[in-house]
Amino acid sequence: MSQPDINAVKEYLLRLQDNICQQLEEEDGGVSFIEDNWTREQGGGGRTRVITDGNVFEQGGVNFSYVQGTQMPASATAHRPELEGRSFQAMGVSLVIHPHNPYVPTSHANVRFFIAEKEGADPVWWFGGGFDLTPYYANRDDVIDWHKTSKQACDPFGEETYKTYKKWCDEYFYLKHRDETRGVGGLFFDDLNEMGFEKSFAFMQSVGDHYIKAYRPIVNRRKGAEFGERERDFQLYRRGRYVEFNLVYDRGTLFGLQTGGRTESILMSLPPLVKWRYNWSPEPGSAEADLYDNYLTPKDWLGLTS
Repeated sequence: MSQPDINAVKEYLLRLQDNICQQLEEEDGGVSFIEDNWTREQGGGGRTRVITDGNVFEQGGVNFSYVQGTQMPASATAHRPELEGRSFQAMGVSLVIHPHNPYVPTSHANVRFFIAEKEGADPVWWFGGGFDLTPYYANRDDVIDWHKTSKQACDPFGEETYKTYKKWCDEYFYLKHRDETRGVGGLFFDDLNEMGFEKSFAFMQSVGDHYIKAYRPIVNRRKGAEFGERERDFQLYRRGRYVEFNLVYDRGTLFGLQTGGRTESILMSLPPLVKWRYNWSPEPGSAEADLYDNYLTPKDWLGLTS
């Protein structure tokens, strides 16, 4: 198995952050990301970039982080007990974008690399990541295009790759207590190393590069749609589901908090405004009900299975 090149991964992640921020700024056309460089006492640091109150994006963060530690946190060893007692290095780019317009979906992407080491033993390393889309007023063509681009990211790596990681995404971004998916899915992968370092790294790069290719055209098509108080109110209500998932289930959030990560950067994924209502459900046949009826259960959007 080829040996990991940590510097090559770090350099790619910084370039990815630059590219995504540049394209989102161009699409917004109003404000730029502010940058916050930080260091971590236990080792490492990061570069957090946040966009706020733009023409298109109400709030979004694109974060690069690199952390080191002498012991893996519980969120990592829970499903990999062999990692106990190892030091680790973890790096990645993680982002969440919350638009103003309810017709523009929220999006999330993350690509990451972990390596855990112990004297006298071979290093254990893997890649993980993916991207997913969370619409409020979903458009079927947008969802299909999102999944087409997801598949394009996977196609060079095997015929079953998209179907495998699409299914994993549907299962991972699932709110058990609500019995619904967070959105319309995309890709999710973790613990990836069986292809060797070079090919695994290439796959991670493909996923990272295809996020903005999938998201920007949707933003461009929907950002000018007219909306009123009703649509905005529904958007804020549905954002509550996003908060619930990130604080209850998300591995990245748990990992960051358990490793003493920078709280401001970890919680940048949360929306600036959100609502909860007691026992609310949409009116049958309404545009709001369409989301529940047609988009919050896993579907084969590309018709790949009969």
